[in-house]
Amino acid sequence: MSFEGIERKVSLSHVPDASIGEYVLVHVGFAIGRIDEEEAHRVLGYLREMGELQELREDEPPPP
Repeated sequence: MSFEGIERKVSLSHVPDASIGEYVLVHVGFAIGRIDEEEAHRVLGYLREMGELQELREDEPPPP
């Protein structure tokens, strides 16, 4: 999964019908539901406003 340039491994076991290019809601490494593009952009805007995107980058593991 890639989000704002941040890459994470995400299990799709709870959302097996998710396809490449779709947006999913992720919690602790598991996709727990699909969301439409409009909702995904709305959530991204909230995360930007709260300064949470930087926190996600800080949690990113170093490159191999």
